[in-house]
Amino acid sequence: MSQGTVGGEGSPQVLPEGKERQRKRRRRKKKESKTRLVCSNLLLPEVEAEKSKRTVLAGNRLKTTKYTVLSFLPKNLFEQFHRLANVYFVFIALLNFVPAVNAFQPELALAPVLFILAVTAIKDLWEDYSRYRSDKEINHMECLVYSRNEKKYISRYWKEVKVGDFVQLRCNEIIPADILLLSSSDPDGLCHIETANLDGETNLKQRQVVRRFLELDSEFDPLKFTSVIECENPNNDLSRFRGYIVHKSGKRDGLFKDNLLLRGCTIRNTEEVAGIVIYAGHETKAFLNNNGPRYKRSKLERQMNADVLWCVLILLIMCLFSAIGHGLWVWQYGEKKKPIFDVPGPDGKYLSPVLASVYLFLTVIIVFQVMIPISLYVSIEIVKICQVYFIHQDKDLYDEETDSQLQCRALNITEDLGQVQFIFSDKTGTLTENKMVFRRCTVSGIEYSHDDNAKRLAMYQEPDSEEEEAAPKGGTLPRRDSVCSHQSIKVIHRSQSTKTHRRTGSRAEAKRASILSKHTAFSSPMEKDITPDPRLLEKVNECAKHLEVMRGHEQPLSHLSPELCDIFDFFIALTICNTVVVTAPNQPRQKVRDRFELKSPVKTIEDFIRRFTPSRLTSGSNSSSSSSLATSKSMHRLGLSVLSSTSTDSTLLKLEEKLAYSAQMNNNGYSSQQGRTAGRSGPEEGELRYEAESPDEAALVYAARAYNCALVGRLADQVSVELPHLGTLSFEVLHTLGFDSVRKRMSVVVRHPLTDEINVYTKGADSVVMDLLLPCSSDDPRGKHQKKIQSKTQNYLNLYAVDGLRTLCIAKRVLSKEEYASWLKSHLEAESSLENREELLFQSALRIEKNLHLLGATGIEDRLQEGVPETIANLRRAGLQIWVLTGDKQETAVNIAYACKLLEHDEEIITLNAESPETCAVLLEQCLQCVESKFSNNTTDEATGNNMTVGFSPLYPPSSPMLSSLGLVIDGRTLAYALEPTLEDKFLALAKRCRSVLCCRSTPLQKSMVVKLVRDKLKAMTLAIGDGANDVSMIQVADVGVGISGQEGMQAVMASDFAIPRFRHLEKLLLVHGHWCYSRLANMVLYFFYKNAVSVCLGSLYATTC
Repeated sequence: MSQGTVGGEGSPQVLPEGKERQRKRRRRKKKESKTRLVCSNLLLPEVEAEKSKRTVLAGNRLKTTKYTVLSFLPKNLFEQFHRLANVYFVFIALLNFVPAVNAFQPELALAPVLFILAVTAIKDLWEDYSRYRSDKEINHMECLVYSRNEKKYISRYWKEVKVGDFVQLRCNEIIPADILLLSSSDPDGLCHIETANLDGETNLKQRQVVRRFLELDSEFDPLKFTSVIECENPNNDLSRFRGYIVHKSGKRDGLFKDNLLLRGCTIRNTEEVAGIVIYAGHETKAFLNNNGPRYKRSKLERQMNADVLWCVLILLIMCLFSAIGHGLWVWQYGEKKKPIFDVPGPDGKYLSPVLASVYLFLTVIIVFQVMIPISLYVSIEIVKICQVYFIHQDKDLYDEETDSQLQCRALNITEDLGQVQFIFSDKTGTLTENKMVFRRCTVSGIEYSHDDNAKRLAMYQEPDSEEEEAAPKGGTLPRRDSVCSHQSIKVIHRSQSTKTHRRTGSRAEAKRASILSKHTAFSSPMEKDITPDPRLLEKVNECAKHLEVMRGHEQPLSHLSPELCDIFDFFIALTICNTVVVTAPNQPRQKVRDRFELKSPVKTIEDFIRRFTPSRLTSGSNSSSSSSLATSKSMHRLGLSVLSSTSTDSTLLKLEEKLAYSAQMNNNGYSSQQGRTAGRSGPEEGELRYEAESPDEAALVYAARAYNCALVGRLADQVSVELPHLGTLSFEVLHTLGFDSVRKRMSVVVRHPLTDEINVYTKGADSVVMDLLLPCSSDDPRGKHQKKIQSKTQNYLNLYAVDGLRTLCIAKRVLSKEEYASWLKSHLEAESSLENREELLFQSALRIEKNLHLLGATGIEDRLQEGVPETIANLRRAGLQIWVLTGDKQETAVNIAYACKLLEHDEEIITLNAESPETCAVLLEQCLQCVESKFSNNTTDEATGNNMTVGFSPLYPPSSPMLSSLGLVIDGRTLAYALEPTLEDKFLALAKRCRSVLCCRSTPLQKSMVVKLVRDKLKAMTLAIGDGANDVSMIQVADVGVGISGQEGMQAVMASDFAIPRFRHLEKLLLVHGHWCYSRLANMVLYFFYKNAVSVCLGSLYATTC
């Protein structure tokens, strides 16, 4: 096989054959190009196969070793001599070979240095040999590669795979390179992969075949592949892949991360897939993300290096002093008198005073060389290894529920754990369990408190959590004082009792949940068993009965009341507006799919026009339908109840149900007539399981299932939902606009099976969704009613947040054919763009996510981990300042902060909310002046608020009244203003005077910027702790990064220096092990310097007296 790829820019085309000049020109442009062209190796002539070793792009051979047999000795010595201490001691040993200045036996002086170099070299050789064996094992793994000569897939080693080859993979097989998915045995073009080797996430992820290849009538044939792929150059971004494929017809389709199979992942639930290699070997995303072990220099090591330099200076002064003294001693005897005990040279002559001083200077350096401890570095490494071993053996740092223990991923900064001054922590999953439990909701302005569900959750309480208040009765939450102020500054004394959030679940239940979660993500009994609210369940059943009656009488859907319509759409949105994967009960990795023919997604404008061309229905209606005939036939085959629109109204069509499909669903435990009871203690036989990428999505899907709205199947372009009295409905997924930290929402664009309308369902943060709602007119009664619903919903959202619940808003928009066609055109252009694709897709999402209709909101409970309040209290007593950086809304974050004792009831809270940079500057100035005037007696060494600067005064001690009485709360928008260069000094001047800081609605970038600001400005030792991918940047910026192996994968753990199972383990890690590590290492370093200095000083004093 041969590489069929070059790098280049411009419009893609099939590579010419035998034009060496053009190929060389493209090779020269490769370094400057931002994209690469990939075509099939099968298109190249036979002569190119002989030149495969001289191709431009990397092969798939993996080589992580550093040395070869010939290069090991010189290269290893070169690396060891980068440590100046080794250079110094080798210089001293070689100097001892000079006869005029030697002080010891030369061979004996060289022995310690050679021993240290040899030990280090043997260690490096063993590590490199281990890498060599691992590389050999990986390179000799086999996969199926298509052969031009044999015209079939044949077995080849991984190292022989090249870019442009076609590779066939089977179930449970590891992917050998980054492959563009072109074919799948799944009739829907899906492929499930497990990415545990990359990010630690065990839930399955869907990948889909490139568009147009889904429409192939025959089996995929690599020999007929004539398309050209243009994609971005290799990078380490696992969440992004940009490019497009140009077909022979000239049409092109966009390529996304869902089309790419990454090296190291495992094929699951798919019998067979095939694709073309895009990146191979060292250019794969997995390899580019493998940066090896983290190396950091501890503060003690940096200080020790400075001390060594001081010792060198002292040594030189002592040697200089001895040399000058010796020269004066020789000079005083003159030329005729010879010094006593002075030895003449080989020629019988004595040395001059100057030359004698030079020789003695070099000799004394050899004698006094122990001033710099040669064994200190080796001793420190041995001690650190022992410290890491003892930390690993600490049973208190083991978590039985998750069967995990502390991991030390950076061996050389253990002593920094005892010097931490600032702790920056995430909230969700770090302070809380990240086990989301559906708690409350409001639909169409009516709140459903789910009191029975609250009682059920109380059953999971541990015996020691009696201090938690009982859940309030009734339909509303108790009133609580808000601590939020807009464009104003308030110092608030909070004396009201706050609800304490405790970790729930007995140890037996948690252990059972842990066993189950090994196969299914986010599936503990506490999360799955939802007790529905009787009032809302009654309305859901009433809605289902109405729909059944309307279906029988072929009545328009508009006859349904607005409230019931909102309830119906609310649960549909909870069910389909996510990326949850459905798995079978007894086969956790077996995909569940519906056995019916699928429609392909909308790909082009022509396809859209063809689908929505008016056609005559077979129902006897004389009116035209907005649905295509093919869609109607597909729905008829499915046996679904369909509402086809007649101009503006919709008519019910009753279609027979498919018996085989119903039998299949009954076997899975989901009959359309079968009632479902909540509060089950565990998964029943035949129960579907959901694998979600986030616990929020799982909680909402389980909540919808409790109301008999169950997600039963998900494919690339279709989602199947089972509803009471209606059977199974299949929603065609036209587009999925994923969640991002900027939009703070996700949306799905679907074609509704009951109305054939294009609906947009949006789920996101209330702070952004409420601003996207359709403006309501005060003159229109309907507008007044909708405005009243929005106002009520906002009030309930505030109450949910004050009660510590995570809030989400659910909204909907119905698109006309013209609106969708206009949006689709620009969206397809954005998808096929290679430059600025993310920005174009972002703008495309903004164009469709507007003028929304509010359906309702949800409140999800995320309880505190066990021991969090006590841990935070003890860390603060030890003098550490704790900052919590969270993406939650302000009211929710403040309530959790009180529950975990980050904020105390006797503290005065400064709340900053600003709408502009100018307002933020005024608020910061007012804050500083208020703090200065209030605590002027305790801060006489600080400047006034008008000219206050940052980082030039020492931190207040833990006992300072100022630190013990102030807390700062700031929202994301104000934080963005405060981090601007003109305001960051004032912000930090205020923040360092507060005992605790709470940053709400903060983005991952803002988290890292806050940590970097404190680290650089205050020169303080910082620690960042988190559990998710959004905490990685913060963890990497901090001096010490700690990851929690929680519910959101292993990204934070892989980026951290230390990994712990629970937040409570941070207390012993810092206050016990950190203290001991620093104390022992610091005393050892002092002892080494002391004993060597004493030895040198005694010799020096002896020389002066002799």
